[in-house]
Amino acid sequence: MSESLEIDVFWSFRSPWSYLATPRLFAWQTIYDLTVRFRPVYPLAIRDAGFFQQVNPLWLPYFMTDLKRVAEFLELPLVWPNPDPVASKPGEKGLDYAVPQPHIHRLTRLGVLAEERGRGIAFAHEISGLIWGGTADWHTGDHLAKAGTRAGCDLSELDAAAETERERLDAVIEQNQRDHAQAGHWGVPTCAFRGEPFFGQDRLDVLLWRLRQAGLRERP
Repeated sequence: MSESLEIDVFWSFRSPWSYLATPRLFAWQTIYDLTVRFRPVYPLAIRDAGFFQQVNPLWLPYFMTDLKRVAEFLELPLVWPNPDPVASKPGEKGLDYAVPQPHIHRLTRLGVLAEERGRGIAFAHEISGLIWGGTADWHTGDHLAKAGTRAGCDLSELDAAAETERERLDAVIEQNQRDHAQAGHWGVPTCAFRGEPFFGQDRLDVLLWRLRQAGLRERP
């Protein structure tokens, strides 16, 4: 009998590419005898604010063109979030992210807690669909609470834990980020399996091929 397999998924709530990958990762955990370990990290805008000030000027227009194209190909709705999970202000060399961050810290800590409750990839699936699927003011009202319920989580319980366990959760996120780099990449989503990194939603088919080589089987 072949062993049950597992992958690490390094993932950001601010990444549209993470969002576009998540429905397939969520489905895999249901279809296959596979554990998808959800490892949320902070986006590059938080980890390395200078990254976007150094990219080629052609990067942004191509990024937006490709993003729209891939979303259409995958038949997934995609609207840039309102509000953006990462706050910013105009700076001398582009956007300045050195401002209070009311959303991304909360979301990432909640993601860690959801994973600890066995609902990580389900939480990522529901919350990213809310944020990136076109829901304006996704942070208000009961939008997040309903998405959390669909993922099998109690948002009020997670928020309370996120407040009382802030230091511990931040340490988990920092460890995720170190393990992300150790896995061999800096971008998200990156999946790691037996020492190999698979960066980007467009590498999921290659990852599935590798998992099948390793004996991946469907659940009964």
